[in-house]
Amino acid sequence: MSEHKLTITAICGSLREGSFNRRVLKAMEKLAPEHWEIHHADLSGIPLYNADTESQGDPPSVTEFKESIRQADGVLIVTPEYNSGIPGVLKNALDWASRPVKSSVLIEKPFAIAGATPGGGGTAQSQAQVRQTLLAMNAYTMPGPKILIGSVHEKLNQTTGELEDEATLRHLQSFLTAFEQWIHYFK
Repeated sequence: MSEHKLTITAICGSLREGSFNRRVLKAMEKLAPEHWEIHHADLSGIPLYNADTESQGDPPSVTEFKESIRQADGVLIVTPEYNSGIPGVLKNALDWASRPVKSSVLIEKPFAIAGATPGGGGTAQSQAQVRQTLLAMNAYTMPGPKILIGSVHEKLNQTTGELEDEATLRHLQSFLTAFEQWIHYFK
């Protein structure tokens, strides 16, 4: 496989700086191949979707978000699960990115989805909802391997807060390798 530079946009579905999912994303960055250039999309400034606002032109935060997806070879979403579903901030950002429908930046873009939670479900329901949203926009969501990290708090170093569970790190490595193959499938 070619090792030319890949631009990856990383989206964390949690706004909290110390979130478990942000820690998983940081672990993925350490495991990612050197030829990956990872850019973080910031969801914190994206306003709630409103067609009236959109009719005046996308707010700068939305334009920046859409452009980060447009320029990416692939998009990596690492998200928690809130009340058995997708975090509102993530759904809202994807709704903005889905506009305009016929020329959305999501169309035919390779995506990979992962998530972590202190609970046992590993964000399965949240990820299913993200997949449903991306499917509706004709995005190419990697079918597997799945990253559903349950009991994440038990897999962190108690001093540094970094993900240290060897089995989870190996699984993340396999996930990243599969994502690169997924991206190349559509290039």
